[in-house]
Amino acid sequence: MLMSNIFRVSEFSRLLFLKMQKPEVIFVLGGPGAGKGTTCQDIVNKTNCIHLSAGDLLREERTKPDSEFGDLIEGHIKNGTIVPVEITCSLLNRAMQNSSSPDKHFLIDGFPRNQDNLEGWTKEMSDKAIVRGVIYLECSQEVCTQRCIHRGLKGSGRSDDNAVSLIKRHETFISDTIPIIRFYENNGLLWKFNSMRAPKEVFADVYSKLQDIGWIKKE
Repeated sequence: MLMSNIFRVSEFSRLLFLKMQKPEVIFVLGGPGAGKGTTCQDIVNKTNCIHLSAGDLLREERTKPDSEFGDLIEGHIKNGTIVPVEITCSLLNRAMQNSSSPDKHFLIDGFPRNQDNLEGWTKEMSDKAIVRGVIYLECSQEVCTQRCIHRGLKGSGRSDDNAVSLIKRHETFISDTIPIIRFYENNGLLWKFNSMRAPKEVFADVYSKLQDIGWIKKE
């Protein structure tokens, strides 16, 4: 009976610790078509990390018939502009809280995309999650565009995988997201990778970096 009680207390303490443990986040940034989703999925397939795509969460939210933000999100996506940060942070926080990940390690791609995103994350999430760093997938605009057009022709289901939207998306990335990338670089929290290479080569380098920083165990 005593051993049984000790086990229950120990298990309760473990669960309480996991609940109190703050999620650790690595942001994944790059232009449209840079390979953010592919690289994240490759990491997830080999680790306990959870991939959260800010864009996917927004697209999922806009399809919900009872969502108060659906029309607003759709308008921003079609125009290649950025959804208000409060909405994105709320969706990201909800996804992390609902996750059953034992390590609470999250790869978040496509966020923060501008200064408002950065300030919003600091205000809404700085006490709820720890940012370990930022993966920046460098890829030329030409290659990114070709990838997105090809993805659209294959039936990606994304309303912004077209030549017109991509012009605006690239402009937004250069004007709004590049300064955020420089901010993290100046703070020693940025890791750059050439993502114009084959996906398996990009994955190998990113995986090695995550091992080096101790985010995942070395094999």
